Amino acid sequence: MTESLYRNIPPELLEALLENPHESQILVDAQGIVRYMSRTNEDFYGVSRKRAIGRHILELNPQSELPRVLTTGRAEIGHLFRLKGKQRVIARIPLADSEGRIIGAVAKLMFWNPAKVKELVRQVEVLQGRLDYYEKELQQAYRSRYSLEGIVGESGPMQEAKQIALQAAASDLPVLIVGETGTGKELFAHAIHQLSARRERALVRVNCAAIPHELFESELFGYEAGAFTGASPKGKPGKFELADKSTMFLDEVGELPLSLQVKLLRVVQEREVERIGGTRTLKLDFRVIAATNRNLTDMLARREFRQDLYYRLNIFLLKTPPLRHIRADIPRLAYHVLSLIAAQDGSSRRIEPAAMAGLVAYDWPGNVRELRNVLERAASSAGEGPIREEHLPPEIRQGVSVTPMDRVPSTLKDELAEVERRAIRRALRVSGGNRTNAARLLGIHRTGLYQKMRQHGIGVREKSGRPG
Repeated sequence: MTESLYRNIPPELLEALLENPHESQILVDAQGIVRYMSRTNEDFYGVSRKRAIGRHILELNPQSELPRVLTTGRAEIGHLFRLKGKQRVIARIPLADSEGRIIGAVAKLMFWNPAKVKELVRQVEVLQGRLDYYEKELQQAYRSRYSLEGIVGESGPMQEAKQIALQAAASDLPVLIVGETGTGKELFAHAIHQLSARRERALVRVNCAAIPHELFESELFGYEAGAFTGASPKGKPGKFELADKSTMFLDEVGELPLSLQVKLLRVVQEREVERIGGTRTLKLDFRVIAATNRNLTDMLARREFRQDLYYRLNIFLLKTPPLRHIRADIPRLAYHVLSLIAAQDGSSRRIEPAAMAGLVAYDWPGNVRELRNVLERAASSAGEGPIREEHLPPEIRQGVSVTPMDRVPSTLKDELAEVERRAIRRALRVSGGNRTNAARLLGIHRTGLYQKMRQHGIGVREKSGRPG
């Protein structure tokens, strides 16, 4: 079959391949006898091709290294070669038959002049310098954007989450971040990484919910050239390889099916991967941070999440609180969001008390992400003026009444108490006086609802929505 393929090569095409001036090839057999030499080599060796062919390579050049390549069977790429005062950069390549026996070797030109190599090295150094610069700029951007100080919130649950983040950053153990969508899980992952000893390398993020299951292994573990149809001819490193000496952030890890959880567990536990189509194991050094908005405890009970993987990831457990549990932080978060909007359009806005009361009372199922969307829309509606209650969506305005200016509480504590009182009354009204359902709407335990009702003086007649 191979011979028939060679017969299909036109003689003039084969001659052009061998005689192309950019390679200047010389071919020897297993004994070191010259069997072919290109015309461009005649001047370099100082002998015609007719006189060179049939002679031993050491007769043409006593310093030739081709005999060594015939002995070792190892290629030598990019070596300097000097003859008669002329210097080149060449490659020496052993040639083997179908059974692996060395039957010859070829030496071919890589660069006419070593100065070309120096120029190439200089260009690589320039590119490396640019890469280092951009990496430093990127790291600086990450530090300023995702630092722990940049996470807004001073309430009890937020302080607790920040304290756990600090403890986790001081170690190299896995971290599991759990919380609803939009509660800042990725912000905490970046903050932990930036506070850790691995901060000099970029955090590698993988959204487990966004990768098709059939591509999961190739994306995370990589693949060798030709491993499957459509694979890159050069192969591809996986995300875990890219995270070597850095941090791997597995976002939405609860979305992985059990079959892929097994493979993930092995990599996380053994700290080694094997590319698809590969034959060697790569030992890696990475730190794992995982996050999910799913209730993994319930998934364990339903056997939808592996217990061994859960305990491997859950060394440090960090819970990001939803907005309805940190209502005291909502004013700070709202003005933080407005500052981000101001950085884009140069505006300067404030939020009127009635509008702020509505923001604090609302339950925010989409959390901070929803808060930002609402404020962006409200800021657009308000123009250059303050954000008022009428600029908010109907679901936030519902149940919020405007407090006359002379009755606005004088302290944040009083204002928040008033907002909490309104929220409880609205929950009782919506639930028809059912305290269990009202507590569920407010995201608190029923006992906590009783305590707050006594604290705010909400009596029996108010539970069903009748005026007190």
